[in-house]
Amino acid sequence: MANTNLANAKTAKNDEFYTQYADIQKEINAYLEYDPNVFRGKTILLPCDDPEWSNFTKFFAQNFEAFGLKKLISTSYAVESKKIKDWQPTLFETESPYYDADKSRTNGKIFVLDKDVNGDGRFNFNDLQWSYLEGDGDFRSDEVKALRDEADIIITNPPFSLFREFFTWMMKAEKKFVVIGNINAVSYKEIFPHIKEGKMWLGATNFNTGMYFRVPKDFVYAASYKFEREINGEKVNRVPGCCWYTNLDHGRRHEPLPLMTMEDNIMFSKHKEIRGKHYVEYENYDALEVPFVDAIPLDYNGKMGVPRTFLDRFCPEQFEIIGVDSTDFSEELGIAPIGEDWIKRYKQAGGTGHMTSNMRNLVLTVDGMPKISYARIIIRKKQ
Repeated sequence: MANTNLANAKTAKNDEFYTQYADIQKEINAYLEYDPNVFRGKTILLPCDDPEWSNFTKFFAQNFEAFGLKKLISTSYAVESKKIKDWQPTLFETESPYYDADKSRTNGKIFVLDKDVNGDGRFNFNDLQWSYLEGDGDFRSDEVKALRDEADIIITNPPFSLFREFFTWMMKAEKKFVVIGNINAVSYKEIFPHIKEGKMWLGATNFNTGMYFRVPKDFVYAASYKFEREINGEKVNRVPGCCWYTNLDHGRRHEPLPLMTMEDNIMFSKHKEIRGKHYVEYENYDALEVPFVDAIPLDYNGKMGVPRTFLDRFCPEQFEIIGVDSTDFSEELGIAPIGEDWIKRYKQAGGTGHMTSNMRNLVLTVDGMPKISYARIIIRKKQ
């Protein structure tokens, strides 16, 4: 993700970013508004979770009856596998008759809710039953794979450093899912084909504002970090470019973008790059450069390169996705190599970026200056 703290976390394999309850509630409510029975009779698996620290299990356990769930399963990693420095087991664990000091460090845990354990006539957090897993709780283990295969829906904030692998693991089971990830992941070879084919999309929550995650007490902020560091007495870290990936439908996905014609954009756009000027085509690909999502011309029928944030507003009834200009897909998309002539013009104009003639970045000339386009999704108006 475009965030120094997160980059450091990935390098150190520090994946202890806990999702806030309000963010979970906001996202899940969007699916329920679209289909009130979306979770009814379903078994939900929350891998990479821990109800002693995380909010996913708390949220679904508290809403077990309201959602009509059949079964709730969550699994957690062993503390040693998470490399937490200052750790103490919770009273929830130590006061349990199942507590084992050795397994507490080396084994993951499994939490299950599927019956009224305390006999109060309700199914909720107090009815969670837990035990130690045989292994450390890694989602790639056979015991967690078996739980994946049992579940109907997978919901979690997976380890940032293992997102590609987790996504592949999840998709092999062909389950419904709601997971948090990096917006840059849309261009991954493991992910983009599913988006293009309409098998998955972004969730209902707008990710442009970023998300605040609770972090461990020993989390080290980057020197340039200027955002809020505590919410409700808990240490947090802001991660921009975060989004939800899902294949559960929601209403926001079907809201068409309100757009202007190309002529009106040139006359009235709030963006100085558009107003009073004209749209530019790429020099090595037959498509129009559109630098802002709200500047997509309503009356243009050809291919357009738009920011990846477009996916947050993508309405499949309004547009179709053609491709993405990433390394894995540029050649397949038909983007031509930039060539020596373009590099020569770029350097003569003062460009300093390192590049080779066989690179397939989208390139264009704006106000006489040859430039490399930012990352783009290629779209076309639905015919």
